[in-house]
Amino acid sequence: MNDLALAIHAATEAGKLLRANFGASDATVDEATHHDIKLALDKESQDLITQILLESRPGDALYGEEGIAGNQDSDRQWIVDPIDGTVNFFYCIPHFCVSIALRIRGEIVVGVIHDPMVGETWTVEKGGVPMLNGVPIQASKREKLEESILFVGCGKDEEALKTGVERFRKASLRARKMRMMGSAALGMAYIASGRLDAYVESRISLWDIAAGKLLVELAGGKVELTASPEHPDAWSIVATNGLIPIEEIL
Repeated sequence: MNDLALAIHAATEAGKLLRANFGASDATVDEATHHDIKLALDKESQDLITQILLESRPGDALYGEEGIAGNQDSDRQWIVDPIDGTVNFFYCIPHFCVSIALRIRGEIVVGVIHDPMVGETWTVEKGGVPMLNGVPIQASKREKLEESILFVGCGKDEEALKTGVERFRKASLRARKMRMMGSAALGMAYIASGRLDAYVESRISLWDIAAGKLLVELAGGKVELTASPEHPDAWSIVATNGLIPIEEIL
């Protein structure tokens, strides 16, 4: 099976695990902070994905929210978020996903985002056509902020929260509607599908947006990442349909 098919298989198997445990009253919380939760299921999901990917590609590296695995000297690295939207999952809000990307020599070449509750799977390969459940997709053609729906994330520390809330305030005065949805990967998938027009966040991790970046760009949108000087492999992100003047609210 090729890399894309393998990623789809891993994501959908992890999705079955998440769906089977959704709504369970005995979900184990491994770590809880003011603004975030880590579940034992996060690790269980990543372990399942790791097993599937590395059994088929034993020489590869894997880098995920729950740690690393495989050959870290490899040019091939799987980037995994086993549950993007853990807080939503824990509170029984059915808006979360599995995100898997493959990076080869520093370039993302495969992306899969799987929503197990809605039954939607976004797929993309470098040079190919982005798909939702096998049907080609593209970003919206909206050009005005007044017509747009924007997703603004607020981060988890005081500085990121302050930036996010101010952006939300400014954008609310211009956009048709604003959303804070709790899953960066699904936000990116929704931009690629034309459902949202932009996503902005001052600090986000690579595993949250790696698959979505390729998806948005090949759907006709634009993604700008700026590395965080204080936080390794964290980024500020501006992802859009490529048309709306998002700089007017930043």
